[in-house]
Amino acid sequence: MTKFAFVLIAIFSLSQATAQLKPKKDWSKVDIDRSGDHIMLQLSSDHWSGAPDSIGGRIKGLSRGLNFYIMMNKPFKTDPRWSVAFGLGISTSSILFNKTAIGILSTSTLLPFSNLDSSNYFKKYKLATSFLEVPIELRYTADPSHEAKSWKFALGVKVGTMLNTHTKGKTLVNKSGTTIMSYTEKESRKAYFNTTRLAATARVGIGHFSLFGAYSITSFLKDGAGPSIRPYQIGLTISGL
Repeated sequence: MTKFAFVLIAIFSLSQATAQLKPKKDWSKVDIDRSGDHIMLQLSSDHWSGAPDSIGGRIKGLSRGLNFYIMMNKPFKTDPRWSVAFGLGISTSSILFNKTAIGILSTSTLLPFSNLDSSNYFKKYKLATSFLEVPIELRYTADPSHEAKSWKFALGVKVGTMLNTHTKGKTLVNKSGTTIMSYTEKESRKAYFNTTRLAATARVGIGHFSLFGAYSITSFLKDGAGPSIRPYQIGLTISGL
């Protein structure tokens, strides 16, 4: 997330330097018909920071997320290149594990992550979460008169409340990988997880497409329930309207 922020700052600085070579424009007198980017759809690659090797080393495959937000964008009257946006939406994440069982129905103090290398396991297994979120962004659009073709930058935060957390396993196999039974097992419980999340966000792109990053400031697990895991997402934002 730190490297992503450095790249964002470098691109922004380059844009500002280029803009200084052109005659200054009085943006306060420019009439902007569209405030832009009222809808954001995000596709992400999902990861965990702070997970020990006993957990992080068992995350396999393409863990992914899908976020959808409806935003209100309020340009500054003195300079409509700058705006503040806020809204409401849903954020989802699926972290894929290999030969692992996560005991979210357990009554122990620590959330169990069981190694199943020498026993039966689910061929496909994931821990999925969904949050209701309120995102807030400080946005900069280089040319709001032609925002569909303009460079755009945004920094922000989002606060969310957990809607659901569950594990899902498909197709039970033995340690040799031979199918024992084809069925799906789903277990749902929030007891081990922080149900309130605060995350920092950043976006940079052109027109309706941008790259984004989101890093959880709060820990994924409650104090005493396990390591201080902080989920983060890197992906593509499609925005418009």
